[in-house]
Amino acid sequence: MNEVLDLFRRTGALLHGHFVLRSGLHSREFFQCALLLQDAPVAAEVCGRLAGQLQGFGAETVVSPAVGGIVVGQEVARHLGIRHIFVEKDGNGGLVLRRGFQVRPGERFVVAEDVVTRGGRVQETIAIIRSLGGVVLAAGSIVDRSGGALPDFGCPFVSLVRMNVETFPPDQLPEDLQGIPAIKPGSK
Repeated sequence: MNEVLDLFRRTGALLHGHFVLRSGLHSREFFQCALLLQDAPVAAEVCGRLAGQLQGFGAETVVSPAVGGIVVGQEVARHLGIRHIFVEKDGNGGLVLRRGFQVRPGERFVVAEDVVTRGGRVQETIAIIRSLGGVVLAAGSIVDRSGGALPDFGCPFVSLVRMNVETFPPDQLPEDLQGIPAIKPGSK
């Protein structure tokens, strides 16, 4: 874990300030995986570690939620020597499988994501695959910033970095964040 966290710091991918997360919660810290993964050798190293944790599940395919999970999923699949597909935003706030990707009944999947806070996108990805007859064996992320508060995905969940990063509803901001303009650095 410490080596991966050090890579976040070294690449400038662990940001400090006042951030609005995709969930709508506010935080003092933000893991900008795009900055970490822009360096192909670093992406290969980090995603290779995640692939190592997912390898024993016997998946045939990696699926990831767009946008943040695409590079992670592709690299994990490359390390595992299997196919990668992704789900993407449907324009109404949800996710959908498009681009001609198919799920065979009984096809075995692992889900790969960059960062999870509440696990909503992972949960939605799992639901899509299951609704199409796929079997989700496990899910994993580079960073789990939930502090142990993830939902039950109905399968094992692994991560490289686990942190309890404080988050706040917009109407319950601590005093130090109230005076700092919030930015939303993640995908919209």
